[in-house]
Amino acid sequence: MENVNFTPKEILQKQFRQKMRGYDPDDVDSFLDNVIKDYDTFVKENQRLQDENERLLAKVDELTRQVQVGASQPAATTTSQATSSVTNMDILKRLSNLERHVFGSQLDNDPNESHRL
Repeated sequence: MENVNFTPKEILQKQFRQKMRGYDPDDVDSFLDNVIKDYDTFVKENQRLQDENERLLAKVDELTRQVQVGASQPAATTTSQATSSVTNMDILKRLSNLERHVFGSQLDNDPNESHRL
């Protein structure tokens, strides 16, 4: 709104000099009344759009913060879960190999196979 030359009120109060030959004052007044209405509508619409823009920018900032917070938490959780799963599986394999090595053929011939993975 910095480049605006006239407000609706200034347009309404503008007085023109009359000459012998010139425009019909009633036509000029009628035209200026319509210009004022349009101008006032544009000013209101511009303000509404500026308000909406500010609201949407604030919402974008809020959602960006939420995404940043949300992205940092699941990444750490997923990494720890993956490490935990790999570690647990690795431990189970090592235990199984250790049991085979220590007990050898006893495990293969044992009728109770509940200890096998």
